[in-house]
Amino acid sequence: MNSEHLFLAGGGEMGGRMRERDWSTTPLGSPDTWPQSLRSAVSICLNSPVLGTVLWGPDLCMLYNDTYIPSMAERHPDALGRPVAEVWKETWDAVAPMFHHAMATGEGFAEERIELPMVRRGQLEMTYWNITASPIRGEDGSVVGLFNQGFEITSQIVAERERASAQQQLQQLNERLATEVTVRTEERDLMWDTAPDLMGIIDFDGILKRVNPAWGKLLGYSEEELVGHHVNEFVVSDDHSATVNAYEQAARGEQLQVTNRYRHKDGSVRWLSWTAAPAGNLTYATGRDITCEKEREAELAKAQAQLRQSQKMEAVGQLTGGLAHDFNNLLMAISASLDLIRLRIDQGRPRDTGKYIDAAQGASKRAASLTHRLLAFSRRQTLAPRPVDANELIEGMLDMIRRTVGPEISVECSGDAEPWIALVDASQLENALLNLCINSRDAMPNGGDIHIEIHNRYVTPEESRPHDLPVGEYLRLRVSDTGTGMPPDVIARAFDPFFTTKPIGMGTGLGLSMIYGFAKQSGGQVRLTSAVDQGTQVSIYLPRHQGVAKSKRTESSRSLLPIANADETVLVVDDDPTVRMLVIDVLEDLGYRVIQVANGLAGLEVLHSDVRIDLMITDVGLPGGMNGRQLADAGRVKRPHLPVLFITGYAEQALFNIANAETGMAVLTKPFAVSSLAARIRQLLRTE
Repeated sequence: MNSEHLFLAGGGEMGGRMRERDWSTTPLGSPDTWPQSLRSAVSICLNSPVLGTVLWGPDLCMLYNDTYIPSMAERHPDALGRPVAEVWKETWDAVAPMFHHAMATGEGFAEERIELPMVRRGQLEMTYWNITASPIRGEDGSVVGLFNQGFEITSQIVAERERASAQQQLQQLNERLATEVTVRTEERDLMWDTAPDLMGIIDFDGILKRVNPAWGKLLGYSEEELVGHHVNEFVVSDDHSATVNAYEQAARGEQLQVTNRYRHKDGSVRWLSWTAAPAGNLTYATGRDITCEKEREAELAKAQAQLRQSQKMEAVGQLTGGLAHDFNNLLMAISASLDLIRLRIDQGRPRDTGKYIDAAQGASKRAASLTHRLLAFSRRQTLAPRPVDANELIEGMLDMIRRTVGPEISVECSGDAEPWIALVDASQLENALLNLCINSRDAMPNGGDIHIEIHNRYVTPEESRPHDLPVGEYLRLRVSDTGTGMPPDVIARAFDPFFTTKPIGMGTGLGLSMIYGFAKQSGGQVRLTSAVDQGTQVSIYLPRHQGVAKSKRTESSRSLLPIANADETVLVVDDDPTVRMLVIDVLEDLGYRVIQVANGLAGLEVLHSDVRIDLMITDVGLPGGMNGRQLADAGRVKRPHLPVLFITGYAEQALFNIANAETGMAVLTKPFAVSSLAARIRQLLRTE
């Protein structure tokens, strides 16, 4: 324990809670900053055997001891550090004036037999207290808080009143006893006979001893058909266990509540909610018919399921419409460019084709970018994770970010000096960070501030559910801005694909959905907070990686294409004839002999033959019952050292976990440049 926190020593459960709590985020601040007056008062309170609490500051924030806990009921432990008025609500209103007077004048008080209504364990009850409050003076002599102690005397007051009432009743009892016995018996019998709820007396073995007429009205059985029979003869079989547990619980002297289903004599089912209490060797139970409530719950659940399905279909329709619109534009650019290339060649003007080639390539790259964003949203994109130092990555991007957002926006970066390492795709993380900064820029047309923060965070069990993250250690990358912010309805749809509030042509609506997909695929999460005119914060949580960051390796785009050695042969397996043709043309230009097949089974026949194969290039998704991964595994039974290059539109992350230099496998994502294909071939064939 920090020597400055010795005043929190001991104190049982509450001492432990005060030591463990992060007070820096509360109005009280870190215990390092607490004045000596507060420290002394808290130490006295924690180690006092009498129920007590320190009420500190203008809001009278509660710092209470273990003896106070039973009186708190369900308010504990959330009450720690909160204003007493928030914790006790209406109960506080009854005593607040005397506490405020003590704060204002510095005069303590002691009051006896204070009547306080309290809600404890969900029930309103009247309680009685002897309470005291003593002023706590700060270092400057002013009253800065109160030390409040209390003694609950509810049982004493109740006993006194009961004793007085009993004495009074005793004087009249002999005169009224005979009459009252008659009246009460009549009332009890009337209630028993006319009550709409089921009433029954059951022994501890579950045998019905007596039932009221409501059983016959609700379930159709006569008293003779019920009395002497076990309750489970009338209970639906799935509820037998809960029913047995209930009367066994009563046998242990416990009051109980149980809900089960009874069969009507006509075969229909009724839902019943029971309350029961034991007395002597019997259990006295009352059951209420809740069949209508259960049917309404079922109808509500059905309506909610239909609503979720409707929302899902709306999202699918929005996704499909946006995707068709964007791809039709891209296909138009590619198709028109190809038509114009053919026309210029037919006209004998091949020199005019360059701009059309550039336009087609540009549209292809935009289409690839769009599919990558869609795959990121669906968490199916191809990632190349490596240990990343976030400080190093962001430092390398700051100049580019500042140039992108412009001089009217200030970009600052801060955080932990030694952030934890994250295992992520560095390019995707860079893309996510740049997207967030561009979003912030667009939200600040008149300039403003962007703040990038990097922090190590431990997600506690209490934070796990609200953050939708498992308990553990995370690197948190946060981008904050001072922009226009978002209203709640926009926040609710911020991660929807193709949803954007930007003008037409200013955004695709895939930026945040891509970031969300990337974070989830990397094992993390994204959290967004925003308010109109108060800016926006987006936090990316990434799991901590126990490893050392690696520098990102780059290859020169001008590296020479590999030239095949004599007789080197490549097996190409792809069901798309166009892709197969293009790959073969590249390979033949590089000097390789090529064997081509269209499915996995045909590829396996070649691999099982004696023909020379130096490398296999295969699509992952193949027809015929054998995919590319299965083909590679089967082929390596005979050719254990065969290099394999997978080409794929998307693939499961497990494939990329085994694709490395040690396994002799690599992955290339469609669409790819010719230079990228050549580089991967060189990498695989030159590392054998």
